[in-house]
Amino acid sequence: MSGGHSHSFHLVEPSPWPALGAMAGFVAAIGAIMFMHEKPFGAIIMGVGFVAILATMAFWWRDVIKEAEHQGHHTPIVQIGMRYGMILFIASEVMFFLAFFWAFFDASLYPDTGVWPPAGIETFSAWDIPLINTMILLLSGCTVTWAHAALLKNDRENLIKGLAYTILLGIAFTALQIYEYDHATFKFTDGIYSSTFYLATGFHGFHVFVGTCFLIVCWFRARAGHFTPEHHFGFEAAAWYWHFVDVVWLFLFICIYWWGG
Repeated sequence: MSGGHSHSFHLVEPSPWPALGAMAGFVAAIGAIMFMHEKPFGAIIMGVGFVAILATMAFWWRDVIKEAEHQGHHTPIVQIGMRYGMILFIASEVMFFLAFFWAFFDASLYPDTGVWPPAGIETFSAWDIPLINTMILLLSGCTVTWAHAALLKNDRENLIKGLAYTILLGIAFTALQIYEYDHATFKFTDGIYSSTFYLATGFHGFHVFVGTCFLIVCWFRARAGHFTPEHHFGFEAAAWYWHFVDVVWLFLFICIYWWGG
């Protein structure tokens, strides 16, 4: 029994957010298709869909926080199930990136023109911004681990500091990647190298953005007094996700920037 509940099952109040989130995703997808085919109002519909997705995320996370912190739904047994869920989610993300790496290696090991990178493509130096971003993400992995260690010791001051440093490093990574894209000599439509490069690194950049938002939520929650050494799955999931982002970047740096370039 935990939080006044006589069972260990994850039984919560009916929620509108799964249905509304699906509808928002559908609107965003339709808008994106219209935008890519240059149909009228495509950009507006896509924007409305994305705003609705963000709103759904915010309200859904609010309800999950209430379930965890105030309603006692996240019992130890429930937390085990949530950990399994996060592990399976990260495994699905691994397969997601595996598809991009597969496309890249298929194109690079057996290039149609016999040359890789293709003629006319000026690649980025791995030892410039990509190396700086590698150091940034490796350091951010250290700071989020520091925050986790502080939480296990119930050291809230260093928990908040570690999260803040990790968030700043995530923002720095995103800013440098935007700068890199702005100075690229090739576009997404310039062939197989550019399309696989932007898909792999761009989706990773999106994951960094999502992970940074995840950590920002954890930072506000830590300041509000949430999380204890025994009950902190919300932070733990964010830390796992961030370490996953770090590992994927190492493969991107080695395979695409260094070897592929």
